[in-house]
Amino acid sequence: MAEKDDSAGEPGKDKNELQVMKELVDELYTFRDCYFETHRVEEAGQKQSDVAQEMERTLSKLEELEERFKHKAEFLLLKGRCLNVTPDFSAVAEECLSRAVKLEPGLIEAWNTLGEQYWKKGDLTGAKNCFTGALQQNKNKVSLRSLSMVLRQLPVTSSDEKGKQVLESVDMARQAVQLDVTDGTSWYILGNAYLSMFFTCGQNPHFSQQALSAYTKAEQADKIAPCIPELHFNRANLFQYEEMFACALCSHSRAAELDPGWEEPRDRERQLLEYLEQVTALVQNKGKVKARRLKLMLSHLDTSALGPCSSPQFRSPSGRVGSLVPQSLSSLTHGHTAGAAALGKVVFSLAPEGRMAFTFGMVDSEETCILVMVYNTADSWGVLIGDSVVIPEPNVKRHCITHKNKSFDFRSIRVDSPLLLIVNGKKQNVRSQIPVTVSYTQKSE
Repeated sequence: MAEKDDSAGEPGKDKNELQVMKELVDELYTFRDCYFETHRVEEAGQKQSDVAQEMERTLSKLEELEERFKHKAEFLLLKGRCLNVTPDFSAVAEECLSRAVKLEPGLIEAWNTLGEQYWKKGDLTGAKNCFTGALQQNKNKVSLRSLSMVLRQLPVTSSDEKGKQVLESVDMARQAVQLDVTDGTSWYILGNAYLSMFFTCGQNPHFSQQALSAYTKAEQADKIAPCIPELHFNRANLFQYEEMFACALCSHSRAAELDPGWEEPRDRERQLLEYLEQVTALVQNKGKVKARRLKLMLSHLDTSALGPCSSPQFRSPSGRVGSLVPQSLSSLTHGHTAGAAALGKVVFSLAPEGRMAFTFGMVDSEETCILVMVYNTADSWGVLIGDSVVIPEPNVKRHCITHKNKSFDFRSIRVDSPLLLIVNGKKQNVRSQIPVTVSYTQKSE
């Protein structure tokens, strides 16, 4: 049953006072969202407490008029918005916003803000209902992008259901962007939707490029999105999966600068630096395998290790049919080498902390060592020192990375699935593969 709005007073005066209060709340959000326009990034650690202080000041001004306006939907919305400016759930905000939508069911901003409160409370179904209800009143970017986020968080019972959910999420985010292409937050949420789609729907490179493009457009669209630490963190994880390590390090570093209290970006930056230091050293010293042992290992390396790759009926990852020709690691050029096979002995392997790829080094008959990164591996899969490995039509990349006075320079071969490898003359079992997952972070806006 709807509450009755029984406030009294002069309509024109009330409207002016409510407008002044709205401007105060809008200024509060501008202070939060554009914090680094008035503060140095070194002051990022103070942001939450500064925003909380501004909220208390704004709230104090609103409460001076509360007795007069406490039954007005617009006032209840303003008080709810004021309390919603911090990351934490507020029971008072929830109560104010719930009353506001009862008094005025067409108040879209109240529905959207109430949905954010439910999100913070952990009630995803309640949040979804609020955003859906707001869209039934009027199509708007905030409801669309918020619904996009909620859809990706709702629990599912099957991979098919998850796929459908992600597709719907992408569609919602696209619609939000179409309503306002100058809104960086909408572009950022679209980037997250594409990121989820990439890892849910078969790792199509087109989706990863769309995610990176959306993140770039988010930064270009306005001054708010570049200051969202989650944008840099999520993009860093995608950069790392794409083996754009310098970009990943910079993005993790930027996320940590913008939110010094958030430990994960700094941990990820540290882990990646340690990984790069470790693999660079291992490649340079060929896994620390002693010269005599290495020569013995390589003496057992011959074309018999090619296994099915030597057959004229072998179908390579590119779809080419025909036997592959072994090619020395030193002669492999950047990118894919059609018709060729990289052949070598494993000299080290590791599954780094927070890994996305199982990593090993292999040495060929010329004693050239190269790093191999294998994605989508099951936890139980791996290779051992001394194993013979064949990589059909290898995809080679040169890495030259400089970050915070540290430099790394090495070559690697990317393998998107262990099923593409021939180990000791044999194809790998289907159980050796499991889709990689990359964590990303999103918050209600």
